[in-house]
Amino acid sequence: MYTTLQQFLDEWRGEAMMTESMMEHLTDESLDTKVHEDGRTLGFIAWHIVQTLGEMMSRTGLEYQSISEDTPIPSSAKEIARMYGEAAQKLAEALGAQWTDESLDIEVDMYGEKWQNRRTLHSLIKHQVHHRGQMSTMMRFAGLTVPGTYGPSKEEWAKYGLPPHP
Repeated sequence: MYTTLQQFLDEWRGEAMMTESMMEHLTDESLDTKVHEDGRTLGFIAWHIVQTLGEMMSRTGLEYQSISEDTPIPSSAKEIARMYGEAAQKLAEALGAQWTDESLDIEVDMYGEKWQNRRTLHSLIKHQVHHRGQMSTMMRFAGLTVPGTYGPSKEEWAKYGLPPHP
């Protein structure tokens, strides 16, 4: 977990870039993709990531302009990606302006439990990682190129002059 706010902000920068890159590969047509008839759509998952930034962080008392939980899913993939990028940047700016290292120790009610803010920040990143994994599978079903996150994707191996892994 984070011992300084800067540790989170440094990790957030990279994680947000990976999430935004994944969203930038979505198409309007792909937003309705499901892998199971009762499952969520790719558009729902992407939009859920955007909305969770404000929803989760509002529980800590952080104040900034975020996307409301009742804002409908945009029909444009580019709009979802743009709104994610803006929301991720506003979150980082608000944290830098309103929190200090000591803020990480503050406990708040988070979904019926008491969490230190450092745990909330950790969970926010893990939440995105979890949903990026779902998105990458759904993107394959939609026939989209999946960008690499913690390493090259199948499509990116060729850029390195290597044969793609099966």
